[in-house]
Amino acid sequence: MKQIGNKSFIQLIGLMVGLLALITALVGVIGLVLFLAYSGVRLDVASPDESQMLAAVSAPAPVVKALEDPAGMWKAPDWASVENEPNADDIKYGRELIANTAAYLGPNGSVRKISNGLNCQNCHLNAGTAPLGNNYGAVAATYPKIRARSGKSEDIPKRINDCFERSLNGQGLERNSKEMIAMVAYMEWLGKDVPKGEKPKGAGIYALPLLDRAADPVRGKTVYENQCQSCHQADGQGIAKPDGSGYTYPPLWGPHSYNSGAGLYRLSRFAGYVRANMPLGATYENPLISDEDAWDVAAYVNSLERPSKDLAGDWPDISKKPMDHPFGPYSDGFSEEQHKFGPFKPIVEAKASGQ
Repeated sequence: MKQIGNKSFIQLIGLMVGLLALITALVGVIGLVLFLAYSGVRLDVASPDESQMLAAVSAPAPVVKALEDPAGMWKAPDWASVENEPNADDIKYGRELIANTAAYLGPNGSVRKISNGLNCQNCHLNAGTAPLGNNYGAVAATYPKIRARSGKSEDIPKRINDCFERSLNGQGLERNSKEMIAMVAYMEWLGKDVPKGEKPKGAGIYALPLLDRAADPVRGKTVYENQCQSCHQADGQGIAKPDGSGYTYPPLWGPHSYNSGAGLYRLSRFAGYVRANMPLGATYENPLISDEDAWDVAAYVNSLERPSKDLAGDWPDISKKPMDHPFGPYSDGFSEEQHKFGPFKPIVEAKASGQ
């Protein structure tokens, strides 16, 4: 019994010594960690998943490349300076008509009822002042001019009425009407600092690089559903204002949209406009969709039903028809289908070579 008691006592002493050694080691490790921490040295090792998360957090954000260098981009004159103009009232009324066309000249217009309910600024963003937003920066400097579409010299009133008859699917204004005078005054004021004959940087619509394939309306439907539908709705009819004075978001096809003679019915025009300005929040400095998506969604939207227009007087010289004018006859051997959806490179190359 005595031997057993002595043996247990020795084991207890050994256990206590081992425990003391373990505590001493732990204290040493903690002390080392604290010392290194205060010295600025990190010892933590992340798991593979944690490492990936840390890499994602620390990785630089993707760089969004502007479609064009902002340097030298056309800017509208300071709106406050309008008050210094002798025709300030006309200019201000003109801007109001551009921004809220439907309220004055739409189906329920307070002045006349001559258009489809769209506003001019649905196609000419920010009342025609947005860079690469189909702005009016070049209008005063480049009109009057001979336009291949009509084969005639056109002035600003003629160009405005073209938009009323095509994009707004309505009737033109009388040239001497208060509304026409005001809209011309506004456009001339916007371009007052642009030298005659020059087209400033950023005027009009972005020239989108051509695809090596035809634009695909089937793929474009998916782009529309992902990028456009929330504003323009699944049926493409947009969102009307509750008071009936126009649209918060305009219809892109159907009876209340632009007709087949409108500029945006050409794929390159629609695609370039979308690339630089859509979906909501995009700008040429911060584009939100790709070139391919822009072409394909343009193909989808412009493949759907809309009002037609008699184009018998357009392009009297058919050799001057643009690559994407979707109605024949043509001076080349390419089909109407290819002129509508592409691929456009062969058409452009054939024209350049004189074929």
